[in-house]
Amino acid sequence: MGWLAWSLLSAVFAALTAILAKKGVAHIDPNLATAIRTSVVMVMAWAIALAVGRAHTIRTLEGRDWWFLAASGVATGLSWLCYFRALALGPVSKVAPLDKLSVVFVLILAWPLIGERLTWTKGFGGLLLTAGAIVLALAK
Repeated sequence: MGWLAWSLLSAVFAALTAILAKKGVAHIDPNLATAIRTSVVMVMAWAIALAVGRAHTIRTLEGRDWWFLAASGVATGLSWLCYFRALALGPVSKVAPLDKLSVVFVLILAWPLIGERLTWTKGFGGLLLTAGAIVLALAK
């Protein structure tokens, strides 16, 4: 499968994540819910890495790789903590679209941080995503 298929599968699983997380956070502290979810993700990720036989390549990682992956992990953890708190407080149909504004932030930050060009088509798409997220968040 190519990147498009994997991206669409990611979107489907992200949608299920939002719905299932909203149900799961209904009667517990959002921070505990995040800890439980993260533990499950960790076990799954290691199981897959071991199953496909790639875990041994961990020895080839350089310090820079570790730093970026650790920083990404911190950002993921903070994102999930905020997401679960938002789900605990608000409707999933409003929280999830605003969470997807991360795409717009990627477009904005990818140029100065990793050198990706921000073209007018990407900018226009980002404006459409922003407008859609705002419309959904304000919908009755």
